Amino acid sequence: MMSNEIIEIGKKPKLQKSLKSRHVTMISLGGTIGTGLFLASGGAIAQAGPGGALLAYALIGTMVFFLMTSLGEMAAYMPSSGSFSTYATKFVDPALGFALGWNYWYNWAITIAAEIAAVTLIMKYWFPDSSSAIWSLLFICIILGFNVLSVRSYGESEYWFSMIKVATVIIFIILSFAMIFGIIGGNAPVGFTNFFHGDGPFHGSFLTFFGIFLAAGFSFQGTELLGVTAGETEDPGKNIPKAVRSVFWRIVLFYMLAILAIGLLIPYDDPRLLSEDVTVSPFTLVFERMGIAFAASVMNAIILTALLSAGNSGLYASSRMLWQLAVDGKAPKFFMKLTRRGIPIYSLLATLAVGSLAFLASIFGDGVIYIWLLNASGLSGFIAWLGIAISHYRFRKAYIRQGNNINDLPYVAPLYPFGPLFAFFLCSVVIIGQNYQAFVGGQIDWSGLLITYIGIPLFLAFYIGYKVKHKTKLVPLEHCDLTVEK
Repeated sequence: MMSNEIIEIGKKPKLQKSLKSRHVTMISLGGTIGTGLFLASGGAIAQAGPGGALLAYALIGTMVFFLMTSLGEMAAYMPSSGSFSTYATKFVDPALGFALGWNYWYNWAITIAAEIAAVTLIMKYWFPDSSSAIWSLLFICIILGFNVLSVRSYGESEYWFSMIKVATVIIFIILSFAMIFGIIGGNAPVGFTNFFHGDGPFHGSFLTFFGIFLAAGFSFQGTELLGVTAGETEDPGKNIPKAVRSVFWRIVLFYMLAILAIGLLIPYDDPRLLSEDVTVSPFTLVFERMGIAFAASVMNAIILTALLSAGNSGLYASSRMLWQLAVDGKAPKFFMKLTRRGIPIYSLLATLAVGSLAFLASIFGDGVIYIWLLNASGLSGFIAWLGIAISHYRFRKAYIRQGNNINDLPYVAPLYPFGPLFAFFLCSVVIIGQNYQAFVGGQIDWSGLLITYIGIPLFLAFYIGYKVKHKTKLVPLEHCDLTVEK
């Protein structure tokens, strides 16, 4: 039956443009709201204080704003499921496009595995004696089911997953500030007492503040899904800019207000903030303080939804990237085959095969595997962001060099060239310094360095290998391919 369901449409198979504006908006919005906000935000406040956490997230948020506008300009003009891999190929160097594409596929494939491993941890909160393999298999079947039916089924599932997360954050913010001002809770207004507690809003050294950049950056990863969805979006010239304008401000507002609320309600030196156990998640602590029954179970269910959403989007993004690589001749042609519903089935299955590494959790221990996989994929997202900044910088220059008017673009990113240059600089700083702790203490932690920076040699191997084999060079601005396929 499988062979009857699969077709290959000539040399340029087409995906179905079935994602609507509401799908794209919620996919981008939901892609950034997850465990980074629900769990890691407490650790950021504990390490750098509420002021330090707010500043770190604000700086990373500003960088993400410029990355989103850069990607939005290119995606609205030239929608492609290959996104920044395609743009780097056309505007920079085919070797860079090849490396970015495989880097992004690897990033999301490993992230899927990490999410599956995390699901076993969450489910064992309710079923402590159950098998990890059962929950891993169930998770795989669910996200495969949503992705294999049609792109519309993926869009709808992600829309509702994201809606649950968004509603949770909104309710949390409203109830938190009602408690802060003494409207609910039966106590006097909290005000800014906890915000200026102890050392004040800023706690620790500059290195401490710098250290939470990784957590902040990881929390925002997923915004680039906007570019991948462009290839299957109805009227991308209209819907992509609309998503760029609305999503960023909602994300920043949610993150900043949620962190501010936590910092006002819980002192930064509360040891529970350093735990990533859902029972002491900052959201759980605040909900319990409000008197909400079974707060830990409620947050557990919401975090489970966040993991399903991340796995769902990760499978979608990585399979589309692998499909586009195959279409461009940068991956085996086998992966460019589509079902009659326009689904790259073999790309889906290959990605899930990597995600199945999470089954190792049932053999070696859930927590160890989860942390290792999470660390291994962390750097790849920042490399993808670097690719977006470089590609946009070159795209705009090529567009003008070839005699075009930027006013003819469907969407024009503001503050060019400052935007991509600022994003490139800050991304580079975070990549280079994210594991500075490995050099602290007089003895270098080589194992920690290997796990943290493993994404760099992998990326360079792809880049150099392709460049040497195909003898590629930097594409001259006047020769950049600005042709838009209809």
